[in-house]
Amino acid sequence: MNIGNTYLGDRPLFLAPMEDITDPSFRSICKQYGADMVYTEFVSSDGLIRDGAKSVRKLDINDSERPIGIQIYGHLIESMVEAARIAESAGPELIDINFGCPVKKIANRGAGSGMMKNVPLMVEMTDAIVKAVRLPITVKTRLGWDEENKNIQEVAERLQDVGISAITIHGRTRSQMYKGDADWRLIGEVSNNPRITIPVIGNGDITSPERAEYVFRHYGVDGIMIGRATVGRPWIFREIKHYLQTGDCLPEPDLDEKVNIATFHLKKSIEHKEGNRAIYEMRRHLSNYFKGLPNFKETRLKLLTTLDPGEILDILEYIRIKWSSPSDSF
Repeated sequence: MNIGNTYLGDRPLFLAPMEDITDPSFRSICKQYGADMVYTEFVSSDGLIRDGAKSVRKLDINDSERPIGIQIYGHLIESMVEAARIAESAGPELIDINFGCPVKKIANRGAGSGMMKNVPLMVEMTDAIVKAVRLPITVKTRLGWDEENKNIQEVAERLQDVGISAITIHGRTRSQMYKGDADWRLIGEVSNNPRITIPVIGNGDITSPERAEYVFRHYGVDGIMIGRATVGRPWIFREIKHYLQTGDCLPEPDLDEKVNIATFHLKKSIEHKEGNRAIYEMRRHLSNYFKGLPNFKETRLKLLTTLDPGEILDILEYIRIKWSSPSDSF
């Protein structure tokens, strides 16, 4: 599978762009575990053109993360075109347009999945961005606004016609948010549409290697994007790749490896973020890294409440020692 000039191999795996999650520290970990392409957090077009510190900082990428895409969102064509040009100057392999975020403050302004209610504007914006930059332009979107308006076939065809290089489809409508099951049947219909010649990447409810293999086999997608299932579990990419190649399930990383991952993640996150932001954003990962440890409640509480990086590192070493002993094994 290719996006532009970037070859991603057969059945590639993508790390979904996620706010406060897919920062440089987590992206680098996911790359180590086999993600074929990663994305930045959502970047506001308004923030970029106003030189907002938080938005500009999200353009910080390094070679170890490549190939990487920068995802931008907004509701004004002029702002999105300018933002795309700024993003291009950061040197990613592609620019992705967010037409899928369901969060109310974004969608109700007409950005993100709010664009599903105005397909002509979506097409006009995408066309303008494709013409404004030299990098491949991809799109991430949903099945439609709600159950009565699942217009993804029309959207995919019209966006392909104005020059996008790939489309990622999350198998829910905006009104579903993240509830219910992702509808891979409709994703498969787009992938198998004879009019669609660009790569189709499916997204939604990929939580196991078996599920990943199933959707590749049954729905004909070119790639799979994984989001929430990676939080505190970046090794899911390694597990899926191994299963696709062998049909066998890998065991989870042992405790020593998990402590090493969490330690690296924390240190790299602190390097990139100011104040306590790194600690707050790490908590959702830390709560998952050690999921399943017996008699862990008290230690987990300490791990998720302290703001002192040194104390967190000490707790991680305590976890390594205490739960690695034979009497406290999994």
